Amino acid sequence: MATVKNIIATDSAPRAIGPYSQAVRAGNLVFASGQIPIDPATGEFVPGGIAEQTEQVLHNLTAVFAAAGVAIDQVIKTTVFLADMDDFNAMNEVYGRFFGAEPPARATVQAARLPRNARVEIDAIAVVG
Repeated sequence: MATVKNIIATDSAPRAIGPYSQAVRAGNLVFASGQIPIDPATGEFVPGGIAEQTEQVLHNLTAVFAAAGVAIDQVIKTTVFLADMDDFNAMNEVYGRFFGAEPPARATVQAARLPRNARVEIDAIAVVG
């Protein structure tokens, strides 16, 4: 039985900067590509440090999931990529505000380098329904 793949796209989040989709829905799962701290209105990074960058990344993910008809509280798994693990506590504080009392499963890793030299990138999987 073939799985139907639906591409999710929105102007409320940064456009893909390569040959990938902002998100893909397959069955009752939505897979969001990694988001970096680009303001979709300007195409530039938000000013500030890791806290501001994390907040923008999570706003971008929220917009992508909204385009798929999914709320941020339906996210079941994220992967956080940090350019510097010393940013973990500041990222974690912002992340905790977005996901509240029932956060998704998560992995956090330090990456040697992120797209456009971002300090943080987050991808996520959400369940529909």
